[in-house]
Amino acid sequence: MTATRYLAMQRTWRLIDTGTKTLGIAERAALGTSARVAAWPAHQLARVLAVVDTELALLDQQASRFRPDSEISAACRGVCGTQGGGSRIVSEGLAEAIAVALAAARWTGGLVDPTVGNALCSLGYDRDFVAIRGDGAMPRGPARVPGWQSVRLDGRRLRLAADTRLDLGATAKGLGADRAASEAALAVPAGGVLVSLGGDIAVAGEAPVGGWPVLVADEPEPVGQPPASGCRPAQFPPRSRGQVVRLATGALATSSILCRQWRRGGRTLHHIVDPRTGLPAAGPWRTASVAAANCAEANAASTAAIIAGNQAPAWLAAQGLPARLVARDGSVRLVGGWPATDEGLLEPPETCRMAAGPGPVPGSGALPGPTVVAGGRPAPGSRQRAGRTPPGPRRSPGARRWR
Repeated sequence: MTATRYLAMQRTWRLIDTGTKTLGIAERAALGTSARVAAWPAHQLARVLAVVDTELALLDQQASRFRPDSEISAACRGVCGTQGGGSRIVSEGLAEAIAVALAAARWTGGLVDPTVGNALCSLGYDRDFVAIRGDGAMPRGPARVPGWQSVRLDGRRLRLAADTRLDLGATAKGLGADRAASEAALAVPAGGVLVSLGGDIAVAGEAPVGGWPVLVADEPEPVGQPPASGCRPAQFPPRSRGQVVRLATGALATSSILCRQWRRGGRTLHHIVDPRTGLPAAGPWRTASVAAANCAEANAASTAAIIAGNQAPAWLAAQGLPARLVARDGSVRLVGGWPATDEGLLEPPETCRMAAGPGPVPGSGALPGPTVVAGGRPAPGSRQRAGRTPPGPRRSPGARRWR
């Protein structure tokens, strides 16, 4: 498949036959990954997909660093056209996305840092993954990571230090799933929805009895997306069999070093950058799946777990976050009440651990901060109340708010 054909498929939903008339499922490529949406009752699917399309288009326009016309690209170019630096007013939607990214940075002690954009670009991840060309030269040294503390966000006014390129990859997909699920649930007042963006899942409305069945495994390639030219996966033991769990409330996110890999200077690289080194994380985990109150938080926690390495299990347990960690040798470690058997019910916390807003996070138990480098199907007629994913975004007149 060519990149041109892949891009043409981005807005085409493909219906999935579930063998039942009570549940509708569709998927398509979106945001450089895959989007899958499930809704019941099934006749509401078309309305739900229209809402999800709107939310994904908004997020892409706001926060994609691969689009030169996106808001975040314009903000990072700076007021004088140079890379970073200066101050500007951004939309409510982008302000929310950046606020969530900064909240994740505070919560994880900087292990999840939105200022790693230049580091990713220097390693070759400077365009949509499908367009990456492999086997270029490695940079002479790691790119400078300015650090999340250098970013100032006062309401909608964003101030960036010079030479700062933001990358919201550790939280934006999760936030997008939260937004889409929350808004789509309004279209099915007597049913429920599940929205998955690259395996980052948010549910809202009413869940099927027993919860939505979800297969958790080493992250697959995005739907319809060919591997980048010259990109070959690293040699790991076979991918784990995976596990089916059930999710009735909250969210679930998976981060993996297996999916987005490319070559530079004879080395296999991946997209999860450790801000302490400016290089891909080299810890013991190849995949981390985490359940949380909302998907932005689950997304941040799963990324932090990959970077934190051996410290991750204790931190996740202290946060009360159920997690499934897959080591590089394929062994699996379960943390924080993650079910040990197939079809087990995930029970994420009801409240958010990742507080938004300025200042320290009380009782956060943040991981040690980095040194920044320079250089299933519903039973017909029966439901289980899932509730709205807390503390997901809600729409106020003309604006979005993180509550």
